Amino acid sequence: MSTSESLRLFGPELVLGGALLLVIFVDLASAGRDRRGEWPATIAMIAAAATIVLSVGFPLLDWPGLAAQAARPTWLFDRMLVLDPFAVFFKTLLGLSLLAAVTMSLASREIGQSRNQGEYYTVLLGSTLGMFLMASASHLLMAYLALEFVSLTSYVLTGFLRHNRRSSEAALKYLIYGGVASGAMIFGMSWIYGLAGSMDYARIGAALATLPDGNRLALFLATVLVLTGFGYKIAAVPFHMWAPDVYTGAPLPVTTFLAVGSKAAGFAMLLRFFDFGVGPGGPIGGVVKVPLVELVAAVSAITMLLGNMAALSQTNVKRLLAYSSIAHAGYALLGVAVFAERGVAAVLLYLAVYYVMNLGAFWVALLVVNETGREDLDAFRGLAWRGGAVASVTLAVFLFSLAGLPPLAGFIGKLYVFAAGIQGKLYWLVVWGALNSVVSLYYYARIVKLMFLDQPTADDRPVRFPAADLGAVTVLSVLTIYLGVRFEWLYQTAVAASRLFKG
Repeated sequence: MSTSESLRLFGPELVLGGALLLVIFVDLASAGRDRRGEWPATIAMIAAAATIVLSVGFPLLDWPGLAAQAARPTWLFDRMLVLDPFAVFFKTLLGLSLLAAVTMSLASREIGQSRNQGEYYTVLLGSTLGMFLMASASHLLMAYLALEFVSLTSYVLTGFLRHNRRSSEAALKYLIYGGVASGAMIFGMSWIYGLAGSMDYARIGAALATLPDGNRLALFLATVLVLTGFGYKIAAVPFHMWAPDVYTGAPLPVTTFLAVGSKAAGFAMLLRFFDFGVGPGGPIGGVVKVPLVELVAAVSAITMLLGNMAALSQTNVKRLLAYSSIAHAGYALLGVAVFAERGVAAVLLYLAVYYVMNLGAFWVALLVVNETGREDLDAFRGLAWRGGAVASVTLAVFLFSLAGLPPLAGFIGKLYVFAAGIQGKLYWLVVWGALNSVVSLYYYARIVKLMFLDQPTADDRPVRFPAADLGAVTVLSVLTIYLGVRFEWLYQTAVAASRLFKG
């Protein structure tokens, strides 16, 4: 497509870019006035809703023929980006992540007390724009630029609380780890370009399929270096070291955004990059020339183990959920290791249910932190008897879903990932994942025990949560239960989105 034709199908990204500029101008125009954070937040929320609508191609807001044209997979901007059901799926998920982050930011005292909210929402919109490009990138250069853009904005969001030493420390650690991972990734991409003679994903797949056997070692090393960048973005071991400190030091809405949005964007880029070496029946081309299946399976197993074992001893709820997020990256990588469409579909389903249950858990944590000013697990002691019965019940639903108990959405997500692993003959990894799920139940159940079975002490004051926030977490908990019972439509959506466009 020409540039003008590509722009017609670039609606969600244009909305985010326009909203970003509008927030800057509105913030400058309202400088020095009271309640200056309301308009930037409103613009960001409207932009998030508009991107979701445009991503799914809502016909009432589309000009004639555009929705039908967008439904057909196609290349944009001289094959730099691709628009297909896979991209639409992730753009919708990322738009929902932005909407959740903005809503949580409005409820957050950390963000609400800052006088730099215009800058905050500007960077938040910019980070989402980069994630949209990550989901659609079909060219090495675009993939790297999008990843770097998201990384740079994530550093700023993490260190947004400038007078908070822990936030500044987290941003610095994030920057150092991210710089090393990005350098390794672009070095690996340069090797792949040298081996394939192209930066276009489709042409790389075709070139690597006929790669001489003498170049297998170079391909393997290049793949490992590229996986460094992907692994850093999804917080997979051994590229996870930034996650606990960043999740703990960043404001809770930012932590949530990184946990659900950034992780989803990382998986989108990972799956699209390797899909050109995968056929309907399994790995083909360059994938079979190197032990890639074994490599990803090993990373998956180690990521599950370290995430769950480290979470057992945590006393800070944000840090506990950070290690939990690392473990869940390991479960999702099990589906990636299958290197087949059924594995991709399982990963998409898993990321969708992970969004719902993890968002709910972080939202309840935000309510408790706002009310008590504490992030340690003792802040949840006797919560159900201190006026937080609704929050306690919903958090229990989210935690048991994260553990994978039926009939909740997390059980369905793990079931399909494990089923894909069995079909891919990764039996040992499926058993390993099931055993790790049992381990995770301990630290999730520990929080539930604190809320319902432990009696509050004299230091544990009664709590009172806003009705709007309680309504939001209640809706998410009901959705968690609903997706655990009526999951067929979501799985069919994931199956349709798993057939990536290869041109």
